[in-house]
Amino acid sequence: MTQPPQGARRSYGVKAAPYGFLFPAAVLFALFFALPIGYAVWLSFHKVEIKGLGLGKGARSEVWAGLENYASALTDSEFLASALRVLGYGALVVPVMLGLALLFALLLDSERVRGRSFARLAIFLPYAVPGVIAAVLWGFLYLPDVSPFHYLLEKAGLPQPDLMDGGPLYLAMSNIAVWGGTGFNMIVIYTALRALPAEVYEAAKLDGCSELQIALRVKIPMVVPSLVLTFFFSIIATLQVFNEPMTLKPLTNGIPSTWSPLMKVYNDAFTGGNIHAASATAVVLALATFALSFALLRISNRRTTQGASR
Repeated sequence: MTQPPQGARRSYGVKAAPYGFLFPAAVLFALFFALPIGYAVWLSFHKVEIKGLGLGKGARSEVWAGLENYASALTDSEFLASALRVLGYGALVVPVMLGLALLFALLLDSERVRGRSFARLAIFLPYAVPGVIAAVLWGFLYLPDVSPFHYLLEKAGLPQPDLMDGGPLYLAMSNIAVWGGTGFNMIVIYTALRALPAEVYEAAKLDGCSELQIALRVKIPMVVPSLVLTFFFSIIATLQVFNEPMTLKPLTNGIPSTWSPLMKVYNDAFTGGNIHAASATAVVLALATFALSFALLRISNRRTTQGASR
């Protein structure tokens, strides 16, 4: 049997090399991402059927449920209430966080700022703190009995707000998210600013533009793609909020076990033991996140195309 020429074997090896490098990542993606998603979808179309008293072998069996779990999820008042709470939470978090990130990025990009490296690290550092630890730290700062802020307010004779109940609870959790997420978004926007050509700034200065005019008319319009990217990241993170309310829940009676949609999924799966309903709710949440992100991306691309055509 004749062997293929050495040049052909070398060419085949070169062509197959990329697939060899991709194979480990593909295996990990299939095992830890695609397979769990497929299993969750499969569970969402099934339910547990109980015969008799539910005792003995074969009393409980998994049967096909069709869209029953999805109908229950979409008509569940607790799930709808949790979605509304998260929308209100996002309306506070996203504008404030992105506004601060843009402001800090513009300030760090200014030539007048000193200690830029230290300031950049200080702003980014809260993002390196795990969300659970951040929620615990802020939670104890909110508690009246242990908070130094409440102690100072008491000594000053000023009112001491309860940030762990009612409307202020939204502000308390929003503050944790803003504190932790502003640094990451700032780095993304700041990196985009540093990538802009210096000739653009020099031309604007020659035209007599001030620092504020350069920021408003040159820098911000040119980093719109980065703003759109950080906006998508923030929306997805908001819809999937879990650490903050779950960590603060033992510290107050103002946070129900279904405060956010992901907490509702967790409660159904591990407290109520209904993993099939939890899977359906998780799939609904994933589809809603995908649809919202896709719609916002289409709107952004349409506006960018219209702006370029003008």
